[in-house]
Formats: sequence, C-alpha cells, structure tokens
Amino acid sequence: MSALFPRWTNTGLRLSLVALAGAAPTGLVGAMIYVRTPWNTQQYDAVDQPVQFDHRHHVIDDGIDCVYCHQGAETSDYAGVPASDVCMGCHAQIWNESPLLESVRRSYFSGRAIPWNRVHDLPDFVYFSHAVHVQRGVGCAACHGRVDQMARVYETESLSMGFCLDCHREATHLPRGSVPAAAASSSATQIAAAERAVQPALFGSLPTNIGDPSALGPGRHDALTTCSACHR
Repeated sequence: MSALFPRWTNTGLRLSLVALAGAAPTGLVGAMIYVRTPWNTQQYDAVDQPVQFDHRHHVIDDGIDCVYCHQGAETSDYAGVPASDVCMGCHAQIWNESPLLESVRRSYFSGRAIPWNRVHDLPDFVYFSHAVHVQRGVGCAACHGRVDQMARVYETESLSMGFCLDCHREATHLPRGSVPAAAASSSATQIAAAERAVQPALFGSLPTNIGDPSALGPGRHDALTTCSACHR
C-alpha cells in the first residue's frame, strides 16, 4: 500500500517548523533595525515650512550667521527660531511687498508666531543643551550639517544615542581642553565664508581649546559618558 504523503513532505515539514521558530526573532530583530533606518526616522527628508526660507541665500549670499536668527544657541538649552520681528528687521525694507513674505508680515502685525515645523526633535527623555556644546567649541555643522547649502532643511545625522556617545567617548580620551575633530567644525556661516575666502560674519573664529571637559568639575572627565549626562 502506497504512503498517503510523498517522502519529501517530511523534509518540508521540518523546514516549515524551523522557519516558524525563526520567524519571531527574525521579525523582532528586523523591526529593531528598521526603526533605526532613515526610512523610519525620515533622516534626509527635507521638511516643508510655512515660509519658503532658503538658507543658501541668507547664509551664502547675505552672510547672516546662525546665531543671528537662532539667538539661544549660545546661552540656553534651545537654539530657538526667530520671531517675525527679527525677519522684519530686514524685510521691512527689503522685499517688503513680496507675496512670499505675506505670512511673515501677518505674523508681525498680529503678534501670532509663525508655525514652523520642527526638523530636529529629540525625545523628551533626552537632555540636550545647545549652550553647553556651542560654548565648548562644537560647531553647528557638526550636528546640523551644511545648512548653508540647503534650500529646505533636513537631518544629516541620526542624532541617535550612538551618534552622541561616539562623540562623548572620543572626548573622554582627548587631553583636557580639546574637542573631537569632527565636533570642532565651524558654523555653516564660517564654512561658507571660508570657501569664499572672506572673514566669517558675527560669530568669529572658534578657539581650538574651548572644549574643556574639566568644566564638569575635578575628576569628572568621564562624566560625559555616564547615563545622567543625557538622561536626567
């Protein structure tokens, strides 16, 4: 009497059981990898804004420095976005009737802030201070990339925990009074100005020795890599 199923079905059953057993961990690992990819984080995706603000024109053509508009970068946790009166300081005289700037004029006269769309958004459980980094020589371009070359701003770095820790770990192995070379890049304005062989506007030259981790206190050179450095 012949068998009900052919012999190859035994092998097929074994392979199916192995595939089912591996599906769950494979799916879990795949999901963990996916959430870290640009497809999920939207890294490199240019963000539309309510005003067509072209950084290339303002930085390269006009030489306006990052901190002229993002005034909190040197003194507070948040770099901030400019209020419409900062924009109107120039545009009350330049392009003051342009249809592209209608929303800026409306914001200025109504007192309602322009609803800018956030590009870089760290989780709420992460503590980050722009002032701490900028005052110690970390340039804007180190995290934000060449914004002076962007028509619409997008994330150039993942800003993940690994990205931050790589820089912090390198800093802990450097002599006191220095910052990692990758982090010591200038602001976008300085880079653009250097390429045009002219003096940087407003910001000046960054010293090479202001990234001194000793500011954290005696014996706390390794505090840059502790959990409480970013999670408070």
